[in-house]
Amino acid sequence: MSGTIRLTAAQAMVRWLSVQMTEEGERFIDGVWAIFGHGNVAGIGEALHGIGDALPTWRGQNEQTMAHAAIAYAKGKARRRAQAVTASIGPGSTNMVTAAALAHVNRLPVLFIAGDVFANRRPDPVLQQVESFGDGTVSANDCFRPVVRYFDRITRPEHLLTALPRALRVMTDPAECGPVCLAFCQDVQAEAYDWPEAFFMPRTWRIRRPAPDAAELAEAAAMIRAAKAPVLICGGGVIYSGAEDALGDFASRLNIPVIETQAGKSALPQSHPMNFGAAGVDGSAAANAAVQEADLVIAVGTRLQDFTTGSRTLFPKARILGVNVQTHDAGKHGAATLLADARVALEALAAELKGLRFDAADPQARADWLAVVDAHCATTPAGLPTDAQVIGAVQAAAPDGIAMCAAGTMPGALKLLWQASRHGYHMEYGYSCMGYEVAGAMGLKLARPERDILCFVGDGSYMMANSELATAVMRRIPFTVILTDNRGYGCINRLQAHSGGAAFNNLYLDCRIEAQPQIDYVAHAASMGAHAVKAGDLADLQDQIRAARGRDIPTVIVIETTARPGPGDGLEAAGHFWDVAVPEVGETDTLKQAYARYIQHVAQQALIN
Repeated sequence: MSGTIRLTAAQAMVRWLSVQMTEEGERFIDGVWAIFGHGNVAGIGEALHGIGDALPTWRGQNEQTMAHAAIAYAKGKARRRAQAVTASIGPGSTNMVTAAALAHVNRLPVLFIAGDVFANRRPDPVLQQVESFGDGTVSANDCFRPVVRYFDRITRPEHLLTALPRALRVMTDPAECGPVCLAFCQDVQAEAYDWPEAFFMPRTWRIRRPAPDAAELAEAAAMIRAAKAPVLICGGGVIYSGAEDALGDFASRLNIPVIETQAGKSALPQSHPMNFGAAGVDGSAAANAAVQEADLVIAVGTRLQDFTTGSRTLFPKARILGVNVQTHDAGKHGAATLLADARVALEALAAELKGLRFDAADPQARADWLAVVDAHCATTPAGLPTDAQVIGAVQAAAPDGIAMCAAGTMPGALKLLWQASRHGYHMEYGYSCMGYEVAGAMGLKLARPERDILCFVGDGSYMMANSELATAVMRRIPFTVILTDNRGYGCINRLQAHSGGAAFNNLYLDCRIEAQPQIDYVAHAASMGAHAVKAGDLADLQDQIRAARGRDIPTVIVIETTARPGPGDGLEAAGHFWDVAVPEVGETDTLKQAYARYIQHVAQQALIN
């Protein structure tokens, strides 16, 4: 095919995206979320209208939350498919920067198509253009550079011939996977060019599975053979690799306990005998005891976030073996590295270690912990329920649903208490972005339409971003929102108290306001078309969750919860240190005591990088 076809740059871009395929024969870019403005309506908007169902366009309510939906979709698809998001020049595009950072931290693919200034500069400064006094090449979209894996500014139509394949290479690369930003100058979007017809031939993008280096594999096997009490940490890379069965088989054969990160939770169901639960700051007693006694930590597909490592205090004496496709993550904490796809690496290690078995996993410790969880989640509250009691009620009503959340107290409680079925957990905790939840639930339901989606959101996060409820109603995307109302930012109020601070500016009771708010969340959600109710108690909450299954629109269930400071969940045996700096100088005894505790923990930190 040697001919050419004359198209605008925007028309060429959407045509090319429409024929980029997965190994299963689906479009890799499922479609495009769009809010149009003067930076993209005439060029990209016309092109998307023209291509129609070959690359569908969906309208959202906010650029950031549209991108959150796209990110949740990619996570729900285990990075096998993605979505694009386009916004206009100026605030439309900068609204997406937070979402780009979220995708970057979580290693998730999303294509940001940001409207940009005029390449020809004739109308400079165009409406909403950010002018740099010292650099004529800068636009607001340069804000994306630190928070995407690949950035390109399209100032000529033919730039797409190289920029688009580079973008897809990044988004489908197991090591470099993450967000991409194409800042698309608005005049260039509308320019015509004679494109090679071959450019639009369908292409299949395969996800590579890098095999381990022979020397690294031998070293890793030797480290495991020499260990007395190894522990496996399961990160999100296990799920993205499809290594769940390989991990379960490896752990069972060698009798090594598995502890979970936020991203890795539900790779093994909670019922798996080697699953010892959550690790670290929000970790289970069984998991943290196992890792503190370990002499070798095998970290599979995890970036070893501070919550997992107890801010580098949880396993300072253990050797670490980092199994990861990304060298940046594999070598953290001075780890020996095994650079490889998680599934390939675990299968290769299993072959090397055939017949080896440890006494590392203590089934009684696991059973004792789960008994504590069961008893506590079943507790009937004397007053307003805690987050843990809400979790217990939801778990009983929808044991096979996918629990999802992002910020506040609930992520830690869910990681600790939610007894997930396989792939029954979706947490955005890399960036812990308030406002992700509602839009994320919509994106997750698009990715996993066969599952019940249970969106846990606090009143603080709900107030930050809730408008995609209207989008979900319009598109008939059903999911269930459990809105826990503790009358403010209860999580940060607890952290403030734990750090020796006075209650200040978190709960509405402690804010400088003239009147306490009377927010009717039921009426608010109903005004956008959702089915909305207030649960009178935990039994009512369960009934409402069951009733939601027959609807084709979102259901919002509001329940009031306690906002008291302190753990509040009765799980004193769980958890570990988290490094939140406490003021060295202060007047109150509470602050002085908090600083003394802080210094004791900081002294235990292992700072090898």
